[in-house]
Amino acid sequence: MTAAGRTMPNELLRLQTLHNGEKVTPTFSPAEMERRQMGLRQIIASKGLDGAILTSYHNINYYTDFLFCYFGRRYACVVTDAKVLTVTAGIDAGQPWRRGFADNVTYTDWRRDNYFYALQQALPNVKRLGIEFDHVNLDLLEKFKDAFPGVEFVDIAVDTMWQRTIKSAEEIALIRQGARIADLGGSAVCDAVSAGVREHEVALAGTQAMVREIARSFPHAELMDTWVWFQSGINTDGAHNPVTSRAVQPGDILSLNCFPMIAGYYTALERTLFCEYASDAHLKIWEINCDVHRRGLELLVPGARCGDVASELNEIYRSHGLLGYRSFGYGHSFGVLSHYYGREAGVELREDVDTILKPGMVVSMEPMLTIPEGMPGAGGYREHDILVISETGAQNITGFPFGPAHNILRK
Repeated sequence: MTAAGRTMPNELLRLQTLHNGEKVTPTFSPAEMERRQMGLRQIIASKGLDGAILTSYHNINYYTDFLFCYFGRRYACVVTDAKVLTVTAGIDAGQPWRRGFADNVTYTDWRRDNYFYALQQALPNVKRLGIEFDHVNLDLLEKFKDAFPGVEFVDIAVDTMWQRTIKSAEEIALIRQGARIADLGGSAVCDAVSAGVREHEVALAGTQAMVREIARSFPHAELMDTWVWFQSGINTDGAHNPVTSRAVQPGDILSLNCFPMIAGYYTALERTLFCEYASDAHLKIWEINCDVHRRGLELLVPGARCGDVASELNEIYRSHGLLGYRSFGYGHSFGVLSHYYGREAGVELREDVDTILKPGMVVSMEPMLTIPEGMPGAGGYREHDILVISETGAQNITGFPFGPAHNILRK
């Protein structure tokens, strides 16, 4: 007994059940989440597994609607025939349970192996477990082996990736909203551009516009990870170059990159812009890149092979002597994706990808050129639209205009 007369526990808990508050309004319907989890159970059954341990941002989010905050701690989703359980750090308290379409257990910090203890409790007497080989590093794999001696670990990352590539109607509806909000961010960026304004101020205008619209359109969503990369001058050479405090100058080539994030789903708008005017050399290269973009949009239809799309677009660049300045494949799949997690590598518009586009896939067209500093037309050129593949064709859900007729910003 303490001086106050209260009984204190004689040992610290290793695991806690923190069903704190009520479940929040979810991103997707119960039927949609059950469909996803059933698909994973079919993967587990087809491989003769006793269950699976998901560890990646994208798969935990896809199968439970919970997006974790890593901060140096481990997270997991355990899936068996009988349960779907997220295993989360105690520092997050009840938020993972409120957000997730799953049960939840939290592990405490007082012993470093409490995470693995939670997995052992959730998966007794197992012989074969599915894990994500592309996410589990060597250190974590050795710890899994110690926690589950004699268990065979089997890769399920590729199978889950293929499941994610075909979007449901609910997913496509969410992605459409993301594309719409990206367009709003693009308009805010263009409104903020003028000579003398610094990159970070332009980026803030676009980010604020998108976050406010996400909050309005999705009042029950967590607001996290939406951002803008706005680059000017030499900073346009890389598509993922961070925002700086460089001031925009008249005649600068500019890159508009707006990325709204809704419940872990990434959408994007990318456009080449110019401040006040563009030189003849810049206009020539810009028009060529726009021609590639237009042809690429025509090629994204059901039945098209990803590698064939890339090869045909290569020929346009080659005819102008620009193929060596291409800086990226021509597009990729969209869905549970971000700049720090997620990649459906089976659907990328690259020469070495044999995937056939199917209805339900969502794919970008985004030709990119980088002309080195000191050459006529120097800078990075990027256009980016998102297309939903249907049974009969494809719908472009990006509405923001591209090309010199629209995106030379004069004030």
